[in-house]
Amino acid sequence: KMTEAVMKLLNERDGLALGICNGFQALIKLGLVPHGEICPQSAESPTLTYNTIGRHVSKMVYTKVVSNKSPWLQGAELGKVYCNPASHGEGRFVAPQEWLDKLFANGQVATQYVNESGVPTMDEEWNVNGSYMAIEGITSPDGRVLG
Repeated sequence: KMTEAVMKLLNERDGLALGICNGFQALIKLGLVPHGEICPQSAESPTLTYNTIGRHVSKMVYTKVVSNKSPWLQGAELGKVYCNPASHGEGRFVAPQEWLDKLFANGQVATQYVNESGVPTMDEEWNVNGSYMAIEGITSPDGRVLG
């Protein structure tokens, strides 16, 4: 019943879903991001895992909006850098290269960790969890689900 209710919200009522921190983990484990529907995940599916430093991190980070196709980001300026709090122990986005390429090509990578010059980076000072390709947030294909 829960799966049916969530899918009705998204598909029949033009609903939106947002997952921050553990909510993002739930969305990705369910498949709502990146697939846009609740579906089984494989070993090759994108996921969130432990930070590269092996412990919880809490600090202010810079993120850049790289796609605003999501209704959640309609008011955000494409390319603009924002300063946001980050606090997590398992926030590292990982995925096979094929998935990374697909997410960027589809405009599903919403935000990336960037340095003070606005350049995506793998440097732990700026990409605090070591996310692949500095990915901070992704969406469903239609943009209505954001994690």
